[in-house]
Amino acid sequence: MPQHPTPHTPHASHPSHPSHSSHTFDLLVIGDANPDIVLGPLDAPLAFGQREQLVDTGLLTLGGSAAIMACGAARLGLKVALAGRVGDDEAGRFVVAALAARGVDTGAVRLDPTLSTPLTVVVTRGDGDRTILTAPGTLTATGADDVPEALLRDSRHVHAASYFLLPNLAGALPALFRTARAHGATTSLDTNDDPAGAWDAGGSGGLGAVLAVTDFLLPNAREARALAGLPEDAPVAEAARQLAARGPLVAIKDGADGALLHDGRTLFRTPGIPAEPLDTVGAGDSFDAGFVAAMLAARPVPEALELAAVCGALSTRAYGGTPAQATWDEACAALPADSSPSPSPTSDL
Repeated sequence: MPQHPTPHTPHASHPSHPSHSSHTFDLLVIGDANPDIVLGPLDAPLAFGQREQLVDTGLLTLGGSAAIMACGAARLGLKVALAGRVGDDEAGRFVVAALAARGVDTGAVRLDPTLSTPLTVVVTRGDGDRTILTAPGTLTATGADDVPEALLRDSRHVHAASYFLLPNLAGALPALFRTARAHGATTSLDTNDDPAGAWDAGGSGGLGAVLAVTDFLLPNAREARALAGLPEDAPVAEAARQLAARGPLVAIKDGADGALLHDGRTLFRTPGIPAEPLDTVGAGDSFDAGFVAAMLAARPVPEALELAAVCGALSTRAYGGTPAQATWDEACAALPADSSPSPSPTSDL
C-alpha cells in the first residue's frame, strides 16, 4: 500500500492556520505564469470567416495554473514563492507585478530576454465549459535551472503544475522532488491538460517516475481518467484507485459533484458546497491551494478534501482565476457545520 503523510490533529470546525514554520517558505510552486484574457460567455460556436462575436465580459488577469495556485495559497495565509520563467516584455512584467501584489515572492521568476511571455485566451460558455488557446512562449524553455536549490531546501511543500506544457521541467521533476523530499518537504502535482492527448498513460514515460516521488496528485475527473488510461465514461473512483496504487494520495476535482480522494486504501467523497459560478477558470488551482494549505495545517485528509472543495467553489464568485480566491477564515466559515466526509460505500477497505 502507498505510504502517505499522516496528519495527527483531531477534528475541529475551524482548522488551525496553515502557516506555522521556521522555514522561509511554506510553499514553493513551480510552473507556468502568464496573462489570461478571459472572454465570455459565448453560447454559439466560435465563428471564423472574419466574423465578430460579442460577449458580455472580457478580462485581463493573471493566469497559469502554477500562478493561480500560488496566489490562492498566499490568500490562505501561506508564505509562497514561485519559480518559473516569463519573457522580458510587458506581459512578463504584468505577471511579476500581479504575483507580487497578491503576496507571492517572485525572486525566482526569471525574465527571459529572447522568448516571449506565454499568453492564454480563455473563451467560456454559459454551461461552465471553456476552450483555452495558449501561445507557449517561455514554457518550452523552462527547466531545472529555473528552480533554485535553496528554495527546494527551505520550503515545507513543493507543488508543480502544467506538467504537459513544460517538457523540459517535466523531465527534471523527479530529481527536483527528490531533493525537496530529502530536506523534509512534501510534494504535489497537478498535470492539467495534455494538448497532445498522449497522457503518458500506464506510466511508460517520465510521469511514472514523478508519481513515485509525489505525495499528492491533484487532477480533475477527466484528467484522472486519462492519466489512468481509462475511457471517458469510466467511474472516476476507479481512476482514483488506480492512480493511488502508483504512489500518491489522489484528490480529484469533480465539478458540481464535489471531489473525491483515494489514499491507497479508502475512497472518500465530499459534495463541496452549492455554488452558482460566474466563472470556473482557475477553480481547480484554488482547490489545489486549499488542499495543500489544509495538509500543511495537519488536518485529517478527509477534512483537507472538504476545505479544498470549498476553496474551489468560492473562487468561482468572480471572473478570472484570482479575484475571488478565499481567505482561510472565509474557507473555514463556508465549511458545512456537520463537515466530516465519510468513506464511500465503495471504499476498498
